[in-house]
Amino acid sequence: MAQDDEAEVAVAELVEEDRLPATLTDPGIVLGGALGRPVITQHTVLRPGELPTTERPAYTAADFYVSAETAEAIDERSKPKNTERNYTSQRGMFERWCADMGRVANPCTTATYIEYVAALIARGTYSPNTIKAYKSAIRSMQPEDAKPGTTVVNGLIKEYAKSWNKRNRVKKAPAIPDDKFRAMVASCDQRHPIGIRDRWALVVGRGNLHRRIELADLLISQIEVDDDGVAHWVAMSKTDQDAVGEESWIPAEPHDALLCPVDATRAWLNCLGRLGVRNGAAYRALTVAGTLQNRSTATDRGEHVSGDAVSDMVRSRAFAASLPNWQDITAHSLRRTGAQRIADAGGDPTRQGRWKDGSTVVRKEYLARAQSRAENPWLKVQKQRREKAAGQ
Repeated sequence: MAQDDEAEVAVAELVEEDRLPATLTDPGIVLGGALGRPVITQHTVLRPGELPTTERPAYTAADFYVSAETAEAIDERSKPKNTERNYTSQRGMFERWCADMGRVANPCTTATYIEYVAALIARGTYSPNTIKAYKSAIRSMQPEDAKPGTTVVNGLIKEYAKSWNKRNRVKKAPAIPDDKFRAMVASCDQRHPIGIRDRWALVVGRGNLHRRIELADLLISQIEVDDDGVAHWVAMSKTDQDAVGEESWIPAEPHDALLCPVDATRAWLNCLGRLGVRNGAAYRALTVAGTLQNRSTATDRGEHVSGDAVSDMVRSRAFAASLPNWQDITAHSLRRTGAQRIADAGGDPTRQGRWKDGSTVVRKEYLARAQSRAENPWLKVQKQRREKAAGQ
């Protein structure tokens, strides 16, 4: 070899073949030492005179894998599918932003977390609630022991909410006036299964202040009907994520057959019986001909329709009844209508709508509104004007 040729020199140690270092394919070997290294952590508790252990766990591959059955249960956990899709989209957006900015997405630093939220705020197009959802999606994707701090981020969102609320008003599903609601129910042809179903859903949806997913998830076995009223067992709700369950009851309307929940429920259950359905989902997808829709390809919800399908039905009935704001009507309008009627009559819709006790939503949106309107000073002016006119 010529002297001016460059030679690559490798520094190595010769060892016996049976003493070669372990390959980096066994997670028990690769991670065992790393995970066992912190003998003392912030969670260690020692008694007087007790010394910390020097033993480290000897992890094997079995400590890092879950069974196929457990993996399937994790994939099918109770988180709503739309929430999972939203989280996937939000996390992907964060990962792309991190790649563009040269930052690590997982586990991310608190500074990266703050900077990303600040970037979302700077766009000025996302509502504070949307940014909170993005924030939660990103934080939940981080390892349990490496989640970023939230103090600064929460402060940024709080300040942003002040300026946002000055420029925007949250758009809520409108309540439906009594005469318009009656027109919607009257548009349901009681000679056709779709009309029978829709009348039932409208009447009990308003009466029980159902969220759209509650109505979509309701089972036939969770309905009890007698001459006095109709009871629904709401197995799980937005404020009952542990599925403790709660009964919600609507009294009969003996003097108003069109809006009577007892009559509407019995008509729909009888219709389901004629269709050969006696258990399972109460709200069913139907064909134009009034037969059961084939749900064999509905892998996510099976025989249960989605909450969006319930909203579409309510909106279509608003259109059929010629409501001027039909495009703004949703399934939530039923819930809002029922709660507003109860509050206007001097009642408290908290229990009927399965809100938490002391809910600020009920207090601000319904109770305070009803009280404010009932005590509006212009009502006194109008009363005085009427009395004066009557005395002339």
